[in-house]
Amino acid sequence: MLTIDGRTIGAGQPAYLVAEIGINHNGNLDLARRTIRAAAEAGADAVKFQNYRTEDFISDRSLRYRYVSQGREVEEPQYELFKRCELGTGQLAELAAYCAELGVGFHSTPTNAEGVAELVALGAPVLKNGSDYLTHLPLIRAMGRSRLPTVLSTGMATLAEIDEAVRAFRDTGSEALILLACTSRYPTPAEDVHLRRIPALAAAFGCAVGFSDHTEGSTAALGAVALGACWIEKHFTLDRMLPGPDHRFSSDPAEFAELVCAVRYLERALGGSRIGPTAAEAVGRAAFRLSCVAAEALPEGHVLGEADIAFRRPGTGLRPADAGLLAGRCLACAVGRGHVFSEEDFR
Repeated sequence: MLTIDGRTIGAGQPAYLVAEIGINHNGNLDLARRTIRAAAEAGADAVKFQNYRTEDFISDRSLRYRYVSQGREVEEPQYELFKRCELGTGQLAELAAYCAELGVGFHSTPTNAEGVAELVALGAPVLKNGSDYLTHLPLIRAMGRSRLPTVLSTGMATLAEIDEAVRAFRDTGSEALILLACTSRYPTPAEDVHLRRIPALAAAFGCAVGFSDHTEGSTAALGAVALGACWIEKHFTLDRMLPGPDHRFSSDPAEFAELVCAVRYLERALGGSRIGPTAAEAVGRAAFRLSCVAAEALPEGHVLGEADIAFRRPGTGLRPADAGLLAGRCLACAVGRGHVFSEEDFR
């Protein structure tokens, strides 16, 4: 179990639902604030940003990125795309303060140790490491040394790479770790989701496991919760028709609100594993179950045969399963049609 922002995260607890704004603010702080508010109103427990530094992962400015935006294919230099969406320290602090004002959690994905320190200074309650940085063990160790709970996404990773990252984190002495099952394909088709990785990761690494959802719709996230995911992260946008690479497969406010309601319903429906009647069923058993009753009016001294026994409501008498024990017994008194048999009726 972990505690984040006063919330207990883990088995048997409500899933922590994160609206990943990421770069869907398009470098516009007003859009970022409006997106935060929409996520909070939709019921998100937290929002996530990215406090990367573009130069940390792009040196070759000739690298290009092709994506679909506003219904058409767009291609542009990766450096320009990420640079215009880069958040400075002051901007990140402003967004963190706005989250606190709205009462929604805030965290972010850094790309260097300075970014980790920046988040610690801002009072972020948890750190997030992206799938692209899972093999960046120095950064993972910096996260571990922060002593903040840390979330590691496992997209594109082999089991050996996940093991290496987990060991690097735990070697710092920190155990506050959540792994996210993840497929780094945008959007992810159903056949590439592999939700059964969730219990497999939990068994392999003995830690809390969640799901970073890149699918369209809410079905995969609901399946993840049913399989034990304690953390759901889903891209979030104010409007899927905004320009940018991630908007088209992100949840909009209406869809995210539906996801929140569906997850909370599912959590109630999952209940416990004890087999037996619920409290409501226990009340209804007598009314709805069947009893052995007289098929016709029968005189005193009559010896019951199978044809004399019918099964009717209420279930306050002898069970139909006991009918075989009644055949051949002698009535101590006359009974009317439909009489519910009890042991007192027999000699």
